[in-house]
Amino acid sequence: MRDRATRFFDDFEIGERFVSRGVTVSESQILDFALTYDPQPFHIDKQAAEDGPFAGLSASGFQTLALAFRAFYDANIINGCSLGSPGLDELRWTKPVRPGDTLHVEAEVKQKRASQSKPDRGVLHMAYETKNQDGEVVMTFTAIHIFKRRSE
Repeated sequence: MRDRATRFFDDFEIGERFVSRGVTVSESQILDFALTYDPQPFHIDKQAAEDGPFAGLSASGFQTLALAFRAFYDANIINGCSLGSPGLDELRWTKPVRPGDTLHVEAEVKQKRASQSKPDRGVLHMAYETKNQDGEVVMTFTAIHIFKRRSE
């Protein structure tokens, strides 16, 4: 198998799975992100969070998504072939992410289709689960990836 950084659309197989390393989320990261992008009380105020819907301070779902993408990118699976993405399907935040949680990403190739109109690329649908240190799923989504094809 080629180095993951040089993988192309052609190198991915349906059912293939990938796992990222963990990333630990600190309280200060949660507060900094929320104050800038998602200043709801349960993300920025510890007392309000205790009395809120999640019974404690929790990370923004958008922060969880950004952390998951970075962890997966750091796994060096898509780095050499990605041409971007037209979007995500079925994004769900299933459990609060707390200060001190360590998250990792597990992804599986679900669909694979070579582009008919642009033969230099293909489209993969990958199902993602982000899990905490206890193996609990905190977020799921399906990403639609556009990847370069190998020219041979």
